[in-house]
Amino acid sequence: MPDHDPPAWQPRLTDAEAAAEARRIITDAYRPTAYRDDTPVPAYGHTPPVIQPGRPPMSQGATDASVLMLAGGATTAMVGGTAAVLMYVSQFADPVVCGLVFGAPTALLLALARMLRRVKDTVPDVHHHHYTGPVRQEHTTTHTRGLIARTHNDHR
Repeated sequence: MPDHDPPAWQPRLTDAEAAAEARRIITDAYRPTAYRDDTPVPAYGHTPPVIQPGRPPMSQGATDASVLMLAGGATTAMVGGTAAVLMYVSQFADPVVCGLVFGAPTALLLALARMLRRVKDTVPDVHHHHYTGPVRQEHTTTHTRGLIARTHNDHR
């Protein structure tokens, strides 16, 4: 028995009532409070996708192209602004010379981009094949040379 009396608002319980209340509290404590539904979610539904704030939804190629256009526009504005300020401040800068000086990096970048595009087209694609049984692969290269063509087939 406790040394002090319970507060007036709390009723006094008998030993049997206290034991029953203790069992109820323990049972409630070990009862699951959440349920996880493991049924698979359907691949599509009736609710349309919600457009998120920011850039509008578009393909990865369109996103890459728009970023490239934004970067190109910003670069053009910076180069043109620098050339305009230089011509205004110096009062005797030749516009043709400024066009050559500030246009050379742009022409160089365009040439490099074209070269990289051509290199990308010449690099062969990487293919991954996964087989489950015995496989025999043959690779044939054909070389044709000379004024009178001779074809040599190399089987590897």
